[in-house]
Amino acid sequence: MDSETLQILISALLIIGGTVMLYFGAEGLVTGSSSVAVRAGITPFVIGITIVGFGTSSPELVVSVTAALKGNGGISLGNVIGSNICNIALILGLSAIIRPINVEMKSMSRDMFIMIAVSLLLIIFLLDGQISRLEGVIFFVLLMVFLSVTVHLSRKVIKNNNKEQNLDHHIKISRPIWLDILFILGGLGILIVGADFFLKGSIKVANMFGIPDVIIGLTLVALGTSLPELATSVVASIKKQSDISLGNIIGSNIFNILCIIGIASMLSPISTNEISPIDLSVMIGLSLVIVPMSLSRRRISRIEGFILLMVYIAYMSYLTISIPANN
Repeated sequence: MDSETLQILISALLIIGGTVMLYFGAEGLVTGSSSVAVRAGITPFVIGITIVGFGTSSPELVVSVTAALKGNGGISLGNVIGSNICNIALILGLSAIIRPINVEMKSMSRDMFIMIAVSLLLIIFLLDGQISRLEGVIFFVLLMVFLSVTVHLSRKVIKNNNKEQNLDHHIKISRPIWLDILFILGGLGILIVGADFFLKGSIKVANMFGIPDVIIGLTLVALGTSLPELATSVVASIKKQSDISLGNIIGSNIFNILCIIGIASMLSPISTNEISPIDLSVMIGLSLVIVPMSLSRRRISRIEGFILLMVYIAYMSYLTISIPANN
């Protein structure tokens, strides 16, 4: 077996193995987090926007913090912006195509507007071409406030309403709580490792076909670090846990800005002129467009999911065409 054939075989095994790990990791995470929502008296949406949202954003955290410490602010910011675009256009799009997503307007609309607000704040902070340590602290403080208010309001809503109507009757809570925690932690761990395997395999294949490194970074890295969100949201849609699916996406986008950019810039100020106005416009535009989609019949339909998916394909095509022309 020659070296090229061996490389192709290794790449294929990494991609296949990563895909399998992503599915089972997402399965464990959704199962454990849904049960925790029942035990804690909070809605699955809040679990999706907190525990699941933070957990599935961990690959972005590792990549962005490492890049910031190495002085590469472009990768740090590009990863977060690219992941946020991927979360809405690709992941929410695919989730809605699999199963239309019902929208609980009271909580989701508030958090969607928070996602828009923090996205605009990121753009404002970037007007001078950098994210300072002080701005990173502001992001992180806002994250703590967001989490505290979200959990408090959720528990208040559950307390004032019939809790049973918000629970999936398929969820069993007879097992011990340590098993649910094991599902969550084990699922997160498998998701992260699976995403790493999938990303390494994809990059090897891309290199074999001569795809430039800059395109790999803007597409595969952003997509690769979003694979946990993709796997979790798709599995949640299949299991009819649309609250977790949408909450995961909104939560991940909020975490990506407030937590990841916040921590990365606190460790090392992020300076970059590599993020284009088009990238920022696509990110904020997608954040805005899901509001009317959610308000129409309080659901994101399959057609709307298809539109989001087409936007992602168009954006990826734009990157593929425009980047080589500028190099």
